[in-house]
Amino acid sequence: MKSLYFNWKSIPVLLIVFILTACTGETRPSDTTKKETAEAESVSSSSSGQKPNALETRPAVESFELLTSKGNQTLEATLHQGEGFSLYVFEKFTFDANAGRLSLGGNLGYYVDIEPLPSDYDLAKLEVAGKEELRQIGEVSNFSGELLEHPLGFADLYLQASGKEGISDYIVWTSEFGDAFLFRLHNPKGAEASDFAGPIQISLSTVQSE
Repeated sequence: MKSLYFNWKSIPVLLIVFILTACTGETRPSDTTKKETAEAESVSSSSSGQKPNALETRPAVESFELLTSKGNQTLEATLHQGEGFSLYVFEKFTFDANAGRLSLGGNLGYYVDIEPLPSDYDLAKLEVAGKEELRQIGEVSNFSGELLEHPLGFADLYLQASGKEGISDYIVWTSEFGDAFLFRLHNPKGAEASDFAGPIQISLSTVQSE
């Protein structure tokens, strides 16, 4: 009995603590473990492949100054999400996200169709197609390049035709982020022509690829 008592007392204290901890099944993660877990979750979240859309990264409402029939005014526009792009839309306009069409709410004959272009688009082919399309309306003018006092600022291709029905534009424009778009704009003759032209140009200058 004396020998057995002596052997028990000889067991290191650290080993006893380890045995008791294992029996209770309770462990407390260290600060290092917590940090590593948090970092792993962060990496997993960022590598999920989910890119935030425009409604999460751009302000929901923006103010723009534009010339109206009542002079210079500051008007608010609301952010809208299309197929592969986003843009700001003014109150009197309606946007069809599926068709990529922005129209004057009171008269849908005033509209612009917005089409994102692939990175390898052929500008020469688009120019040929644009001229053929616009010749059905009237004589085609080419305003490509720098656009003075125009919200778009610069257009890789800007074709315009004017006829009895009004004015139509065929525009290839590149955003500040390097994404190209094709705009087909139809502005019929009528009392609402001026109310359409100013706001629509501002909206087009806000188009951004997603």
